Amino acid sequence: MNCYIGGKKIGLGCSTFIIAEMSGNHNGSLEQAIQIVHAVKQTGANAIKLQTYRPDTITLKTDNQDFKIPSESPWAKEESLYDLYEKAYTPWEWHKILFEEAKKVDLIIFSSPFDKTAVDLLEELDAPAYKIASPEITDIPLIKYVAQKGKPILLSTGMGQKEDIELAVETIRKEGLEDIIILKCTSNYPTIHKDMNLKAIPRLKEDFNCLVGLSDHSTDYIAPVSATVLGASVIEKHFVISKEEKTVDSFFSLNIKEFTDMVTMVRNTEAALGTDTYNLPDKINLKGRRSLYIAKDIQKGSKITENNIASVRPGFGLHPKYYDQVISKIVNKNLKKGDRLKLEDLS
Repeated sequence: MNCYIGGKKIGLGCSTFIIAEMSGNHNGSLEQAIQIVHAVKQTGANAIKLQTYRPDTITLKTDNQDFKIPSESPWAKEESLYDLYEKAYTPWEWHKILFEEAKKVDLIIFSSPFDKTAVDLLEELDAPAYKIASPEITDIPLIKYVAQKGKPILLSTGMGQKEDIELAVETIRKEGLEDIIILKCTSNYPTIHKDMNLKAIPRLKEDFNCLVGLSDHSTDYIAPVSATVLGASVIEKHFVISKEEKTVDSFFSLNIKEFTDMVTMVRNTEAALGTDTYNLPDKINLKGRRSLYIAKDIQKGSKITENNIASVRPGFGLHPKYYDQVISKIVNKNLKKGDRLKLEDLS
């Protein structure tokens, strides 16, 4: 159960594939977007992801109340969805430039398309994978069109019930594509820990027989590290160069230091998980364990008793499992305190 994105193998036995999401954190500046690409490379992430849409391909420009942003939303200062996406979108003419910049620094780059024209643009740029964002999990025509491109699909589930996930996965598989990575996600911004239900990660893997990961919107990296322990093959996290500049998603994004620390923690967690072997590392000195030693001088012909032997450190003497067996045995030579007890010393 493995797949490849940009030549990077993902899945069982592989390191976690870590993605930095740019979203609208470029703040409308191509120069800043390019800086983000280079900064992400410095963090040790495997990939950077864009969002490919225009305001009119993701929503409608209308005064209808349905399209107003609720007052409790963190983006409530924008009057409507159209206003928000007009501020946050990544201009399509930037995509080629950003793909080229990522290639220069050997950083994998791909995107979330939000309509068929976005898919077509990304195909022209030879995007190595696609992500279906949580709100688009019900856009079955879009999912079908993406699946027809035959590239790995990351499917975010932050707004999907089980039946939605089932339908999306079924749609992808009907197009002959098995390279599916389901991302556990909670579409609250920011996400608080008690709402994450990360234990669903191994369940998603079992229920859908595919790779799993986490798309995280919390303000720290507890969840990515925990997800790694639970078997996540992919971690996606929003990235911003500095939180001092208030961008559309900066309030739940990680800055350079935080993202770098997260990558380090994930890698250290992977190292600590190791394998399921009982074998001990070669560097462990087993002679540090207990063994049987002479605790008092014993004359030849005397008995071994509880008073003249002891199970102590280090471990050069007889294994303590022989303790009961040697009690009352006769020694065939003089033994001094501190001598290792050996079976050949007993009659």
